Amino acid sequence: MTLTKYIALLRGVNVGGKNKVPMADLRKTFETYGFTDVSTYINSGNIFFTSNEEDSRTLKTICQNLIQESFNLEIPVFVQPTENLITTLTHAPEWWNQDKESIVHNVIFVIPPITVSDVIAEIGEVTLAYDQYFVHTDVIYWSAPLKNYSRSKLSKINSLPIGKHVTIRNGNTMNKLVALSKVVQ
Repeated sequence: MTLTKYIALLRGVNVGGKNKVPMADLRKTFETYGFTDVSTYINSGNIFFTSNEEDSRTLKTICQNLIQESFNLEIPVFVQPTENLITTLTHAPEWWNQDKESIVHNVIFVIPPITVSDVIAEIGEVTLAYDQYFVHTDVIYWSAPLKNYSRSKLSKINSLPIGKHVTIRNGNTMNKLVALSKVVQ
């Protein structure tokens, strides 16, 4: 039996007092199910765990069902091996997460069965003065100048129907999740 370390990224938990999921309770829920090496990072729904299940889509369904049963919330979840998260960051474009003073940097994780192409099609053509993005597999690296952030099409993704099928992490959180992934491997 091969054990793999995974990360689950929950969409929209503990934001503005909505979808409250205490991380200690979430860890306990995952441990009770039988996942091992369970840990969380900050209150926005980043959870590491080990499983012998090899299919990320199956794990996504399991995680969503656990959250539904334990917290009575329908929360979309993005799941992948931590090894994939580490590899994903190595493919970030050079411009991403630079100049953190005047540019907002995010990573958009697309939750299957929705694809990156679906997200890009719904957002439509972006203006480079407001958005810069790069796609790697099932993530979109996105940066927008702080002064033009409100004009960025990608900043409005959560208000679009497709927004229910993505979860977003800022550059600092992404870097920390990758660092933690390396520690917990």
